Amino acid sequence: MTIIFEGFGMTYCVGMLLDAGMIFASDSRTNAGVDNIARFSKMKVYHQDGDRTIVVMSAGNLSVTQNALSILELRERNALVPTLFNAISMFDIATILGESLRDVRRRDGPAFAAGNIDASASFIVGGQIQGERPRLFLVYSEGNFIEATGDTPYFQIGEIKYGKPILDRVVKRHTPLVDAAKCTLVSFDSTMRSNLSVGMPIDLLMYETDSYAIKLQKRIEDNDEYFQMIHNTWGDGLREVFRRLPDPTWV
Repeated sequence: MTIIFEGFGMTYCVGMLLDAGMIFASDSRTNAGVDNIARFSKMKVYHQDGDRTIVVMSAGNLSVTQNALSILELRERNALVPTLFNAISMFDIATILGESLRDVRRRDGPAFAAGNIDASASFIVGGQIQGERPRLFLVYSEGNFIEATGDTPYFQIGEIKYGKPILDRVVKRHTPLVDAAKCTLVSFDSTMRSNLSVGMPIDLLMYETDSYAIKLQKRIEDNDEYFQMIHNTWGDGLREVFRRLPDPTWV
């Protein structure tokens, strides 16, 4: 069976929930084949100073994720339902995002199936709303979701396997924001080195707990000096550590 990809790329997104705050990062590449590669930001930010900061990152079929976000945003026209800017908890936000995703799949699912189109999609959504602690959720393609905990302080979507080892070794709930951001960039470098469908630029956002303000929001391009330093230093460091490992005694 032939699978037709419709604006689908193996993206990479990371969301972290730490004592000090939150880290969100996503790549910006999507493709429908090697000769049709484009840039699309996978990160959406909804912010009201002093009240809430909400970040949504998406992976999967681009038309599905874009339509789900459009449905989510259209709820602002109806004052009788929970919306991005009147919901009282991040749990409510994750719920209505999952509902929006299910709405798209119900509406377009038969057409996708008839065309053999992969309609899978997922989201990371997190942030803080006045009156509650920061929270982070992973929303699956079916619209259900799970929440990050102290034992599992980060989520990944898309091409997760290459960047996961460094996150597992470094990121804990007490990790400082700057260290977490640095580790995130190393995980992106590792992923892009092993999978060409994940690519620059990287959208990075840092949020401090209880600030209700965005600490940093930056797009990291190919020529970013700090990212190039990460790329070169990490690669050289790995090779040096490998050279210093003793030979196995049983050879």
